[in-house]
Amino acid sequence: MSERELLYLSYADVVATDVGMPEILEALETAFREHGEGRAEMPPKPGIHPGDGDNFIHAMPAYIPALESAGVKWVSGFPGNQDLGMPYINGLLVLNDPSTGVPLAVMDCVWITGARTGAATALSAKYLARPESSVVGMLGCGVQARTNLEGLNAAFALERVKAYDIHTELAESYALEMATGFGIEGVAVSTPEEAVRGCDIVVTAGPILKTPHATIRAGWLDEGAFASLVDFDSYWHADALGEVDKFCTDDTPQLRFYQEQGYFQGIPPVHADLGELVTGRKTGRESPAERTMTANLGMALDDMAVAPLIYAKAMQEGIGIRLPL
Repeated sequence: MSERELLYLSYADVVATDVGMPEILEALETAFREHGEGRAEMPPKPGIHPGDGDNFIHAMPAYIPALESAGVKWVSGFPGNQDLGMPYINGLLVLNDPSTGVPLAVMDCVWITGARTGAATALSAKYLARPESSVVGMLGCGVQARTNLEGLNAAFALERVKAYDIHTELAESYALEMATGFGIEGVAVSTPEEAVRGCDIVVTAGPILKTPHATIRAGWLDEGAFASLVDFDSYWHADALGEVDKFCTDDTPQLRFYQEQGYFQGIPPVHADLGELVTGRKTGRESPAERTMTANLGMALDDMAVAPLIYAKAMQEGIGIRLPL
């Protein structure tokens, strides 16, 4: 490719590269090792908030030397889009050549956002969940519920998923789809409590809200369970968070930044971030009885770990459209 051309990859093009979850997990672990060693560069993501409610558009730059990856994701989350038949998440990712700064590719980021978020949950679970974990509770049955289960299924010998959604039909279709796709038992449950109790791993994957609806109450999360808060703390009552033995995140400075914006007002002290867990600077799970939790914020590091995999496969397979700069 000429240095004055870039590769454009649509959503369908990105999917067509067929990059697998094991590859993504490996790349994310490398990226977080770089982060934990202080070699990656990733400023807190700035954002704007058009319209009302919990809409956001974020700029997410990162540089990962070990993966020779640099770039930025421009991504939006508009909860009201679902009522319009549109995705909650939309956006583009620009991948640059780290040696020259020249843009190499522009690609749709919807699939990437879903896949890397699921992989980040699975990577966190590797250090915080019990190794024999087999039952997952999923609250919110959209895109993130699918990719999070895919990531967890790549890292654990899953046997069952219990699915809850405020729209019963979505939980039912999700349970059937996951059972068919992953060969595990899928059960739609009628209350949030049923989706939390009796689970080794709990994932909350609803919309991100500045004011939590605090549905999950103290006493619901089993002793020894791990929870991943894909939707920040939106689903969790402060008393339930207070029962957790280790509360982690993917990046502590970024979490503090969000607290300044009004999020995460009722969380416990942060035990470790994911880079510290991967490098062994902080301990993960230390006993079968610990309740552990991570609030992964969705970092540019994740996206820039996946983007080179997409780009390399697209170049190899001749996928996408070349555009002049």
